[in-house]
Amino acid sequence: MDKDTIAKRLVQLRGNRSKEAIAREVNISIRALESYETGQRIPRDAVKLSLARCYDTTVEAIFFQDEQHEM
Repeated sequence: MDKDTIAKRLVQLRGNRSKEAIAREVNISIRALESYETGQRIPRDAVKLSLARCYDTTVEAIFFQDEQHEM
């Protein structure tokens, strides 16, 4: 899975919730969240798990499923 696809999914999952709210819930900085949402970085495994919990989905659905198996 490429960084751009992951970034797009993260933005889509956040929806109209603020970056501040997500960063606080996941216990990361807003800057880190922005770097994930722009495709500059991929989160470490613990953050992947926290993001999946925050968005009520699975790590696989966000970071590993191809476009044919979209969420």
